[in-house]
Amino acid sequence: MSEHEHEDGPALGRARAGVRHARPEDLTRVVELIAEHAAYEKSAPPAPGLANRLTGLLFGPGPGPARLRCLVATLPDGTLVGYATCAPEVSTWDGTEYLHMDCLYLTETSRGHGLGPLLMNAVREEAARLGLAEIQWQTPSWNENAIRFYDRLGATSREKRRYSLPAEG
Repeated sequence: MSEHEHEDGPALGRARAGVRHARPEDLTRVVELIAEHAAYEKSAPPAPGLANRLTGLLFGPGPGPARLRCLVATLPDGTLVGYATCAPEVSTWDGTEYLHMDCLYLTETSRGHGLGPLLMNAVREEAARLGLAEIQWQTPSWNENAIRFYDRLGATSREKRRYSLPAEG
């Protein structure tokens, strides 16, 4: 995947939309998109300081690989209109690693123009680059548009509930 644009990007005018890895200068816009995503999913907004926490996860100290990967979808003029975040995880049942896609979001006005498949292809390429054979994710059961999108890609689903619990009681 090119850092400038993806070869299969949809033509929007003469230039092409693209997907690339997020850069530190993208964080302000990525956090705005995350807040928009949270509102769309009827969740609480991100806690203050999210950009600082993401900086460590995405571009953290040390020479090792980042714990979190963030891919951004851009319009031909460079405007960021979506993102996908992912990180390697382990499946105990399978005894293998997979790429967990935590979020995929496109602004409402950028949906339906081919950017979703472009972003998913970039996530697939990220998994392949990391030597991982599978991507897993979840979406709210009420998000029928996302479910149709994932079904069109050939993804399969399993019914589960997602729980969370604070580490300290």
